[in-house]
Amino acid sequence: MKQCWLSRLGTKEVLVVFGGWGLGATPFQGLVGDMDVLLVEDYTRLDDPLNDLSQFDRVNLLAFSFGVASAAHWLAQTGVRPDRLIAVSGTLSPADVTRGIAPDMIRATAENLSPASFTKFCRRAGLGGTAPEIDIGSARAELYAVIERGTAPDTKFDRIWIPERDRIIPTQAQHAAWATQQEAVRSISGAHVPFQSGQSWEEWLA
Repeated sequence: MKQCWLSRLGTKEVLVVFGGWGLGATPFQGLVGDMDVLLVEDYTRLDDPLNDLSQFDRVNLLAFSFGVASAAHWLAQTGVRPDRLIAVSGTLSPADVTRGIAPDMIRATAENLSPASFTKFCRRAGLGGTAPEIDIGSARAELYAVIERGTAPDTKFDRIWIPERDRIIPTQAQHAAWATQQEAVRSISGAHVPFQSGQSWEEWLA
């Protein structure tokens, strides 16, 4: 896993963000808040150590897209228990016909990955502006790793945000995946990348 600070304010509260595949910090660039924010990405391996979180009094975790299953796998491995755990636009079964994306579709994305196809993916995801730079080899390996890793252990989330117009992980699949945690689910207007410039991190933790 790769990690970088999106915000380093020296506070006693940290938000660990498990980002989505290939998008880096781009979906979150317009978000603001009064806490330290650590971005985690690249789920080819999940055993790389994170920055020491013991310096913080409160640790929240927001997982986006394929970061949802990856975070759940990581939490099960490490025993870390965030004070608040949020899922956005993702499920515990990323490579699944009814509760995620069909594995054959993920394989096809990996096999045919190119700068042009990635730009098309970003548009479908609702990401505005220029697509982030992508390392084709690493991004392809990450997709294969997500398929191989499979469904994550059952994990209780405090809030689950499901976009109404998700063209990456279908909205219907997300609702099916979270059927046992309906009390935590909230529908939101938007695409797979639902974050808006000027929104606060606190809104997503609500």
